[in-house]
Amino acid sequence: MGYPISTGTKCLPSQLLYKKSLSKIPQWLLPTSADREKLGRGERGRAARGGVSMPSAFQFQCHFVLIFLAASKGETRYLEVRDAGEDEPFLLLSEDLKRELSAGQIYRRSLRCIDMLSIEGQFTFTAEQPQLHCATFFIGEPEELITIDYDFVNIDCQGGDFLKVFDGWILKGEKFPSSLDHPLPTSQRYVDFCESGNIQRSIRSSQNVAMIFFRIHQPGNGFTVTVKKNINLFPCNVISQTPSGRFTMVISHQHRNCSFSIIYPVVIKISDLILGHLNGLFLKKPSAGCAGVGDFVELLGGTGLDPSKMFPLADLCHSFHGSAQMKIGCDNTVLRMVSSGKHINRVTFEYHQLDLQETENRKENSIEEFCFPSI
Repeated sequence: MGYPISTGTKCLPSQLLYKKSLSKIPQWLLPTSADREKLGRGERGRAARGGVSMPSAFQFQCHFVLIFLAASKGETRYLEVRDAGEDEPFLLLSEDLKRELSAGQIYRRSLRCIDMLSIEGQFTFTAEQPQLHCATFFIGEPEELITIDYDFVNIDCQGGDFLKVFDGWILKGEKFPSSLDHPLPTSQRYVDFCESGNIQRSIRSSQNVAMIFFRIHQPGNGFTVTVKKNINLFPCNVISQTPSGRFTMVISHQHRNCSFSIIYPVVIKISDLILGHLNGLFLKKPSAGCAGVGDFVELLGGTGLDPSKMFPLADLCHSFHGSAQMKIGCDNTVLRMVSSGKHINRVTFEYHQLDLQETENRKENSIEEFCFPSI
C-alpha cells in the first residue's frame, strides 16, 4: 500500500535523460565557463612554450565523466587516475588494488591537479609547473569519516601558495553539507595550513566527503598526505558513491538536520519512517501537511550540490510502516531529515538509478513530472 505525500515546487528542466550514456553524468559536476578559463590558463602557457597537452578543463570533465560511469557499475572504490598520454585513458580500474590493500600494504600514488579518491593511502603532489587552481575530492562509504594527515609540506605561503582542507565538498560555488545542515559555521570548515602550520596536522571530516584546495607557484614544491577512514557510528550527511543502495538514517534526541545526497536521477522507496517516537508511543499525526512540525523528512531535487538551494518535491511528516515509492528525474536527489531533538527519528530507504523504461511508465505515488524536461 502506498502512502500520501505532500508535494512542493517543481524542479526546472535540466537535460534530456538517457539520450546518450554521457547524459547520465550530472551536469553540475562539470566545469563552468569560468572554471574552464581558470583551469585552462596553465595548459595554454605550456602549449605556448611548445608543450603538447589537452586543456585542463577538458581533462577535468573527462575525469568526472569516467568516474561517474564507473560509479554506475559500483566500481568507484577501486578507481585509479593516471597521467594520460595520447593513447592512454584517463582512468584505469586497478585489477591488483584490492589484492594489494588486503595484504596490508599502504597504497601510494601521485596526485593530479584535479583528482578524486575513494581509498585510503598516501598521496603526493609535486608541481611540475605553476598550479594555481587545484583540488582533490575525497569520498568514503556512508558510515565512514575521512582523516587527512599532513606528512610533508613544502609550499611558499609568503609567495601566495596555499593548502586548505574543507570539511565537505564545494563545487561551482555550492557546498555539501549545506550551511543549514553542518554543525560548524562555514568559516570553521576550512583549515588553512599556512595559518595553522604544525598546530593542526591532522583533520577529520564530519561526514563521508572532504576535499583539499591548493595553489603552488614554484615547480618542485608540493606535499604528501595520508588519507584514512574511520567508522562513523551515527552517519548524518552523506553523498552516495553509487547509484543504488539502501540506508537507514537515525537521529536520536539531537537538534540537527541530515541530508543523504544521490547524484543521479533515481527511484527512491521509503519502507519505514518513525517520527516523534517518545517513551514507546507515537505522537498524534498532524492533520494536514508539515507546517509547524518540528520533525519531518523532505525530498529535494535539483542540478546543484547544496541541498538548501534545491527544490522541495515532497514532505513526509508522520510515521508509517509500508512503502512509499517516488521517481525523481533530477540530476541530484536529496532525502533530508529535520529533527527537533525531542525524539528518536528514523527513516529506511532504498534507491536505484532511473532507466529509460521507468521514465516512460507512470505509477502511483511517483513524481516523475519533477525535473524531467518537456518533450
